[in-house]
Amino acid sequence: MDDRSPKSASTASTALYAFWKFSRPHTIIGTTLSVAGIFAIARSQVAQPFSASWEAVAIREAIPIGIALFACLCGNVYIVGLNQLEDVDIDRVNKPHLPLASGEFSRQQGWAIVAICGLLALMLAAGGGPWLLATVGLSLLIGTAYSLPPIRLKRFPVWASLCIFTVRGAIVNLGLFLHFSSVLGLPSGIPAEVWALTLFILGFTGAIALCKDIPDLEGDRRYHIRTFALSLGKRPVFRIVLGLISACYGGIIVAAPALSRASTGWLIATHGLALAALWWQQRQVNLDDRRAIAQFYQFIWKLFFLEYLIFPIALWLSKP
Repeated sequence: MDDRSPKSASTASTALYAFWKFSRPHTIIGTTLSVAGIFAIARSQVAQPFSASWEAVAIREAIPIGIALFACLCGNVYIVGLNQLEDVDIDRVNKPHLPLASGEFSRQQGWAIVAICGLLALMLAAGGGPWLLATVGLSLLIGTAYSLPPIRLKRFPVWASLCIFTVRGAIVNLGLFLHFSSVLGLPSGIPAEVWALTLFILGFTGAIALCKDIPDLEGDRRYHIRTFALSLGKRPVFRIVLGLISACYGGIIVAAPALSRASTGWLIATHGLALAALWWQQRQVNLDDRRAIAQFYQFIWKLFFLEYLIFPIALWLSKP
């Protein structure tokens, strides 16, 4: 028998939904797929097939990937939560649906969530090994410098963009690959395919960093947050975003034949289709409509998610 009253059940579900919004779902999905995708890439380098013993698989692979995933997710919540704590007034203008801006969470609750998640991230990462600790620790350090005064790098457009694509592009991809390589007993070194993915994500997250500020001009202007969208204008920045993402796709298409461990045909076909989808979607964007820009921003996040499916499949398709 369930002793919970309808009111308590409703309160719990409301709190969980508020936490989901606080965690910024698109970043949670991106982190989950990046951890799973990098593990799949590392696993594709292992010569022998999966162990017949489920106990051995759990000890050697399932538990380490679970620890890495939970550490990275806790770190994700710490970073996005800290940013919201420092941006409550700005978010009341730009993103009034977020829990702190709307009043669903108090500042004390926000700080409690951020502190717990930051501590859990570091504890789990420390237990996972030096590469995981370096990955999570550097990400938290940069995320803190991005949001927290007196440094607050998000005030400066170049530094803000650098923070975002350094963490999402270089630290996460290279750090997690080295971590999983160590877990799986692979030889040291980073294959060309991982470098290609890393360079792609670096450029792509640079575009995401630029695009995210286009719909937020009003709040950023009011609270003196300098962004490229404010200094250059919406249309030039939008064109830069399209150019950067197109260059990323074009680069992979050109480089695909040189990536010997990946399926060339798969990489060319999927990146060509994604590039076509990008240019089809951008035709529908009205830069004077905040909602349209926000929808396009979510669309390019979906393209970002897709990359962590495309690359592992390319490597598994080429396995003998």
